[in-house]
Amino acid sequence: MFFFSDHAKNAGMLNSVKKKTTMPGLDILYRDEHFIVVNKPAGLFVHKSELDRRADYALHYVRDMAGCYVWPVHRLDRPTSGILVFACSRDAAGALSHEFSERRVEKTYLAVVRGYTLAEGVIDHPIASDKDSPSKHAVTAYTRLMTTELPYPVGPYDSARYSLVEVRPHTGRNHQIRRHFDHLFHPLIGDRVYGDGRHNRFIREHFGIERLLLAATSLFFTHPMTGHAICLNAPLALDMDHLIREMFV
Repeated sequence: MFFFSDHAKNAGMLNSVKKKTTMPGLDILYRDEHFIVVNKPAGLFVHKSELDRRADYALHYVRDMAGCYVWPVHRLDRPTSGILVFACSRDAAGALSHEFSERRVEKTYLAVVRGYTLAEGVIDHPIASDKDSPSKHAVTAYTRLMTTELPYPVGPYDSARYSLVEVRPHTGRNHQIRRHFDHLFHPLIGDRVYGDGRHNRFIREHFGIERLLLAATSLFFTHPMTGHAICLNAPLALDMDHLIREMFV
């Protein structure tokens, strides 16, 4: 139920979009005069970054697809795929950014993590944006959807165990989901910063995928300009979708 999305209701809005520069996998999920919402592929920056000034970034493509300048309302890490919102004006960007900061936007992610998590839980653990900054309150709730045990030795164990989890961050700290699950000793698969290199290598060699297994799959907010409830769902990228089906189904 969480792998696919019905975009038919937005089809009429897409007729007004003039595509100039496109990128495979960067699809429009919603469009009106105030906002454009896309499904960002893994590996794409949100905007130009000093980390890699030659790398592609979503703002460039979305601006060309929208035919106007756009402002990112929130962020997704470069290796994370999924729902990303841009505004078509400063006022719209400020209004929806305020909804995010006031925690009135509901976000849901899917992730594959090492080991068997609890059936559900809440991770309440402060996070600092960097080593010189004070830690800030951070809360992440999760529900375990499925588990799998693969008969291959990884590290000191004779088999490899994984959980598919639905994640609902209540705050929006830097790398929050990745750092919180690392804090639980259930790091995300494919995470090169906080993850387990042995399991990352196993998944890469056995399944041929090395991306971070984290995707923003749904977003709910009240449209700050119209007052309408907006509920969006994004299909998983094909590589992550196929991997989950092969591992868990």
